[in-house]
Amino acid sequence: MNQLGFPLLSLVLWLPTLGALALLFVPRDSIGTQRTVALAFALAALAVSLPLYFAFDASSKGFQFAEAVDWVRSWGISYNISIDGVSLWLVLLTTFLTPITLISTWDSVHKDFRSFQILMLLLETGMIGVFVAQDLFLFYIFWEFTLIPMALLIGIWGSANRVRAAVKFFLYTFAGSVFMLLGIIALYLLNRQATGTPTFDIAILQANIANGTLKIDPTVGRLLFASFFLAFAIKVPLWPFHTWLPLAHTEAPTAGSVILAGVLLKLGGYGLIRFNLQLFPEAARWAAPAIGVLAVIGILYGAMVSFAQTDMKKLVAYSSVSHLGFVVLGIFALNQQGISGAILQMINHGLSTGALFLVVGYIYERRHTREMAAFGGLWKVMPIYGGLALAMVMSSVGLPGLNGFVGEYTIMQGAYLSDALGGAFVAFAVIGVILAATYLLRMFRLTFMGDVTNPENATLSDITPREIALLVLLLVPIVVIGVYPNLLFAPMQPAVEQIAQQLTSVVASIR
Repeated sequence: MNQLGFPLLSLVLWLPTLGALALLFVPRDSIGTQRTVALAFALAALAVSLPLYFAFDASSKGFQFAEAVDWVRSWGISYNISIDGVSLWLVLLTTFLTPITLISTWDSVHKDFRSFQILMLLLETGMIGVFVAQDLFLFYIFWEFTLIPMALLIGIWGSANRVRAAVKFFLYTFAGSVFMLLGIIALYLLNRQATGTPTFDIAILQANIANGTLKIDPTVGRLLFASFFLAFAIKVPLWPFHTWLPLAHTEAPTAGSVILAGVLLKLGGYGLIRFNLQLFPEAARWAAPAIGVLAVIGILYGAMVSFAQTDMKKLVAYSSVSHLGFVVLGIFALNQQGISGAILQMINHGLSTGALFLVVGYIYERRHTREMAAFGGLWKVMPIYGGLALAMVMSSVGLPGLNGFVGEYTIMQGAYLSDALGGAFVAFAVIGVILAATYLLRMFRLTFMGDVTNPENATLSDITPREIALLVLLLVPIVVIGVYPNLLFAPMQPAVEQIAQQLTSVVASIR
């Protein structure tokens, strides 16, 4: 349903693209105008997206703000967009982080500024499109489109090995997408054969599978599950499909790393919930223990490799492998607590890790190094920077009262109560929490604590008011979620409950 009777979701979706088109008419040497135009459209998208929350019916299990227009009727393709409790916060996270990321580029992008802003705005449209598309064909278009601006951002504005990083990112994610495309085509053909009606509508396909109209052989269902899972596991990224991520993060410009960690990786977690759990619940239950093992390995592996890093950006990059392992663990707990915790933790990771990449980027712009050995005692010469950095570190560690604690606790509760997983998975995941505190606090100690031993650090000035403002903007939701998590939990519960009930009925039928 569309509560407002107005295509609000389309406006949120396409405003960034309109901004990108507007930038084409701004002269290349008018940097100030480019900043203003890009930020104006990003802020407009944020402003227009806020009514999605205030008008959202938190008691409804169905999709809201729906818009549907036939596109290629003979093939069953439509422009069909809407959101539910699963996608609401991911859309808002995207519109919130994009203007922050654009502002962060004002001092860090020194060539072809206009093209950088255009790609960032196009990427925003692509990411929002993934979260709102309710047609498999439309979803795949947005999914693939996000690869292009992100690869260009890394390959043109990145560090020394930027081309290698961009190529690796593109090839890994594109290879996974090919398998998903095969799964989409197979599902489309199976449904057309069973019903005689061509459609890519996700809700119709899900309903046909649930009511038995579309009967899929268990072996075929598991193959289809695997085709989707591979694409999403690479994007998360889940161990052992993670190897593209550290290089991409390390070589990407700061803004690229923020948006990559903040939103782009969430496309994988969202896909696992929307498609693997909802379209293939039997296969999800069958695969859950094995995927849980991969998630736990990722949690521990990412934490241990993070501890071994001397480059701050690499440390934060590998920490994503560990933190997102918790997200996958929560999803495949296959219960309401686990899935709710996973959605919340995706938001938490976007805020906390995005902030940590800004923290690293600020000092890199001043010292042109990210090696922890080059610093020490920064808190004495940059007290505001040190205080905000500590807050972001504590958020990522999972300090009670901040956002990370709520997400990790809910995930582990879900895994412990899960019929598919259990206490052993939680026991290993807890080790990952301890290791996260170890490597993040070690990074903070080596960089900020002690005496200033390097003369180059003694003359550093504290971060600027604009840089402070960006970190404070991220700190506000970090604290709000930690103190009042129900603000986020309440809208998602009806949709998550429906998914959990579907999975529970499948487990009961298997027994």
